[in-house]
Amino acid sequence: MQGRPLILVSNRGPVGFLGDGAGGTRAVRSGGGLVTALTGLIDLVPALWISAAIEEGDFRVAAEADGPFPIPSAGRSTSGRFVVVDPEVYERYYNVVANPMLWFIQHYLWDLSNVPEIRDQELEAWSDGYMVANELFADAVVEALGANPDAVVMIHDYHLYTAPASIRERVPDAFLHFFVHIPWPQPDYWRVLPPHIRDAIIASLLSCDIVAFHTQRYARNFLLSCEDLLGLEVDYGALTVRYRDRTVAVRHYPISIDADGFTEMASSEPVALEEATFLRRRRRHLVARVDRTDLSKNILRGFTAFDVFLDRHPEFREDITFFAMLQPSRQDVPEYVEYVERITGLVSHINTKHGNTDWMPIDLRFESNLPLAVTAYKHFDVMMVNSIFDGMNLVAKESMLVNERDGVLILSENVGAVEEIGAYSLVVNPFDIEAQAEALHQALTMPRAERRARGDATRRVINENDIARWLQTQIADIEQIRGRGVLSAGDDA
Repeated sequence: MQGRPLILVSNRGPVGFLGDGAGGTRAVRSGGGLVTALTGLIDLVPALWISAAIEEGDFRVAAEADGPFPIPSAGRSTSGRFVVVDPEVYERYYNVVANPMLWFIQHYLWDLSNVPEIRDQELEAWSDGYMVANELFADAVVEALGANPDAVVMIHDYHLYTAPASIRERVPDAFLHFFVHIPWPQPDYWRVLPPHIRDAIIASLLSCDIVAFHTQRYARNFLLSCEDLLGLEVDYGALTVRYRDRTVAVRHYPISIDADGFTEMASSEPVALEEATFLRRRRRHLVARVDRTDLSKNILRGFTAFDVFLDRHPEFREDITFFAMLQPSRQDVPEYVEYVERITGLVSHINTKHGNTDWMPIDLRFESNLPLAVTAYKHFDVMMVNSIFDGMNLVAKESMLVNERDGVLILSENVGAVEEIGAYSLVVNPFDIEAQAEALHQALTMPRAERRARGDATRRVINENDIARWLQTQIADIEQIRGRGVLSAGDDA
């Protein structure tokens, strides 16, 4: 950004520090697509990365540094800054409001006939947890802006919705960019929250100069929310909204992957070692999925569709395996514990129903093993991504990029990636079991020439719209909006 310093803000930072048993700490790189994407950004510009102290060693590093600290192997001139949040406050902020309250709302996950119930516990978690934690993040940003008033502030995701309003109030001329990495639902679903909470979230986001999403659908849903819930003047053509005396730009930038780096990893020795075992056990046909055990991923319906497929097409029995590698997620949330139990029970039922002593139709793994995941990516015939809702879903892109068997992607119409690569995938309604079962059959019987053409087209899109383009487009918009007022949506970046 023409040499301007950058202040990145997210709940989880690029590294966590673990105790080494000898009174010191060791740095461990954080996982997740967000950290991976932003690590690419700090390779381009100098940055201060503000995040919450989460691991045991984080608190020690925060106390010893008493401010910014160097981040091992992270970008040029990049340093970290931990926000220390009281554990009780963090529990309310993270485990009551952010997860599951906001996450469930933004993925349409609540069973509204029964839950949620907004009671004193939730209201106190908002005022004494979420708001308090966000104010601590805002304090750290304001302090950083005092040292670098010309810096661009880029705040990320649903944990930090109310921080921008506090920053804007104290530093009126700050340039604030907020990226929401999960779906933004339509206005009526936000009415699950009491007005003072939902209005505070939207108003705080409108304290930014740019509010960004992965897809055009989510950007428009945000504008609808501004219009319907706050009664604001919205320009859908220009993708802008008037708030107080400012015009806020609402943008969509589809996040992607480091295509070259991921392709190189697919040829690495750890992947080759996994392949040797994997291919010895491979049947003629392979269906695959790689997911977290999040309710939004729709894992149960995917397995049920496979059950229906086996009922309808017995000719595939003993010639097919559904390989599913699932990483347990949020096992401190009761709904997620129950979900894992239901997955295990359903898989056991399907394997008992269709399998025999020599063949189990579903190979279920609860683990996080990137080389094994990439091995599955390379060798699937069908990749199932049938999420209920997803901000983008990088598995869809990673898997199709490195697949070597002309594999076909089954893609939910509610996944952000559908805007880019849906034309080359088999797009399904995530609630329609029959459609998903039929898509499995269509994919497995599709002529090789058509499979190859779809795969080649998908890879062209992924290589053209890689992580570097995602970053550069945002940087260009920041420079133009900051330099000459709000862009119209059709301006060149």
